Amino acid sequence: MAQPKNFGYDADAAALKAQAEKFFNDRLPVDQLHALVAHDSTPERDPVVDWKPEIWAEMVELGWSILTVPEEKGGLGLPLVAVAGLIEAQGKAACPSPLLETLNAGLVLSHCDQADAGFEAILDGKSVALAFADQHGSYEPSTTQVQASGGVLSGSAYFVQEAGKVDALLVAAQSDSGIAWYWVDKSAAGVSVKQDAIIDLTRDQATVTFDGVSAVKLGSDACAAFAAAHPAISALLAADVVGAGEWLLQTTVEYVSVRKQFDRPLGFFQGVKHPLVNVMMAIDETKSLAYNAACAYDCDEPNTQKAGHLAKASAADTADFSASRAVQMHGGIGFTWECYVHLYFKRQMHSKALYGDAVWHRAKLADIVFGPVAA
Repeated sequence: MAQPKNFGYDADAAALKAQAEKFFNDRLPVDQLHALVAHDSTPERDPVVDWKPEIWAEMVELGWSILTVPEEKGGLGLPLVAVAGLIEAQGKAACPSPLLETLNAGLVLSHCDQADAGFEAILDGKSVALAFADQHGSYEPSTTQVQASGGVLSGSAYFVQEAGKVDALLVAAQSDSGIAWYWVDKSAAGVSVKQDAIIDLTRDQATVTFDGVSAVKLGSDACAAFAAAHPAISALLAADVVGAGEWLLQTTVEYVSVRKQFDRPLGFFQGVKHPLVNVMMAIDETKSLAYNAACAYDCDEPNTQKAGHLAKASAADTADFSASRAVQMHGGIGFTWECYVHLYFKRQMHSKALYGDAVWHRAKLADIVFGPVAA
């Protein structure tokens, strides 16, 4: 199916995004978000998970957690373009929740051959995170350090996103028959979660260790399922970066419009105007690439993998650029705890590396365009 010129972003998608923006503005405005994570300004203590489970419960009631569950499996099965609008709104609010990871799990399960048990759990309101990265940060299931034998898991998964918030884990594990996906309840005996100290105060990350944990096998080819879902995961993460970038840009424009220097607003000077225009252009580029990747996934286009890599590579650049410019334009106040900009700066820095940074995605893109480099 050919991609529509508007990426398939219709009135229903716009309505979902508008609903999400209102929801996040009402439930967790930025001053409340700042207060929620305020104690994280003490670096000496162990990492904690700051979030409001009641907000997640409302998201589940709204049906957001099942947007990527196929309609034939009982979910809503919305086009990814519409889901991207929702995630863009969450990024703009920087709301701590397991929504993105649960949606990602739904995408992966959609490409698994035995996924019914996982879908049923998500339909019941369970949140879930992907657990497959190795200790070197490889976001490819082929490098998993978790072993499976007779449905029992042993080993560790690293850099597990939102591990402190989710109810379950979708684990890639190696067995004699290959690498497969397994469903594990986080509360199961033998599961231990060690929180990582990360810069992003709106997310959490952990190393999850499995010591003889019983698991349910959901897919026999984890690598193929993840590869098929990865462009969609990249598109959603890019949409999150766009939302956070738009908040940073809007906040910075408002600041330079009222902050005066030499009896003029800072925004009067071209040295301030032009960099902010460049930020706007970067955000718009990433937004176009994010929705293009989502549309390519929806239309099952041959260039879907390429579109996903383009979106996340651009998002990594934009995350860095929008965050650094916002802090710079705020001057000295931009480095203080009292200025909300740092919350988004830290979120963007985490998003920059999550599921592959710009270098990794461009290397993958080069492999697609020119072929793999000979060893």
